[in-house]
Amino acid sequence: MGAPIIDDELWALIEPLLPAPKPRRKKYPGRLPVSDRAVLNGILFVFKTGTRWCDLSTKLGFGSGPTCWRRLRDWQTAGVWGRLHELLLAKLRESGQPRFLTSSRRFVVGASCWGGRKTGPNPTDRARPGSKHHILVDANGIPVSAILTAANRNDVTQLLPLVDAIPPIRGVRGRPLQKPKVIYADRGYDSELHRQKLRERGIKPVIAKRRTEHGSGLGNFRWMVERTHAWLHNFRRLRIRFERRADIHEAFLKLGCSLVCWNIFRRAE
Repeated sequence: MGAPIIDDELWALIEPLLPAPKPRRKKYPGRLPVSDRAVLNGILFVFKTGTRWCDLSTKLGFGSGPTCWRRLRDWQTAGVWGRLHELLLAKLRESGQPRFLTSSRRFVVGASCWGGRKTGPNPTDRARPGSKHHILVDANGIPVSAILTAANRNDVTQLLPLVDAIPPIRGVRGRPLQKPKVIYADRGYDSELHRQKLRERGIKPVIAKRRTEHGSGLGNFRWMVERTHAWLHNFRRLRIRFERRADIHEAFLKLGCSLVCWNIFRRAE
């Protein structure tokens, strides 16, 4: 097998989340399947480099492109990437570094357009079909929830779904956290109805208003979500929408959030 992309510590977290392999037939069992770790290395190679699935060489020890694609699809269906993201959020909260989900629990929401289903005319790119990544981050830029939509969906329509998509974050004794105290957002989320709905949930909205002086008015908080978008778009498969199927691109989006959390966790150690 080629040089591993995934380190041993992260693999130890992912392996228990993977579904059990299908039992092999006793008679004429066929070739041995490629190991899950080798396939995951192949998925990460495609994810980071943007290589086409059909160009993934078996000489690298990753298994064939179709094999990696099918495992990615099956693991997405089994909810592996969502559980991995939740697990890493719990480990970040348990570590206490950086100051993840502190007493203020300030979250920042933002979206970015990037070029099947869940595509639409991009208003920022001459109406070419594209997608939009909506993410909710904490005050340190750690992605807490993410949603994929068509590029022509208004940002404000995903504000409440992003809040509802926050997983129960464990890691310390007591009830898991699942609700921020404050949410910051720019003018794209300006809506009195949504402000009222956030207040009804016990969340203080700090949302910039339209037709006010230039600037979002969010000070040092806004750049956190922009930096997280930049981290995610370092993965070439998120920078450009290659996948026709929305579930495959959503799998990459959740995988990207998990890798960002893992990188922050390793730096904090």
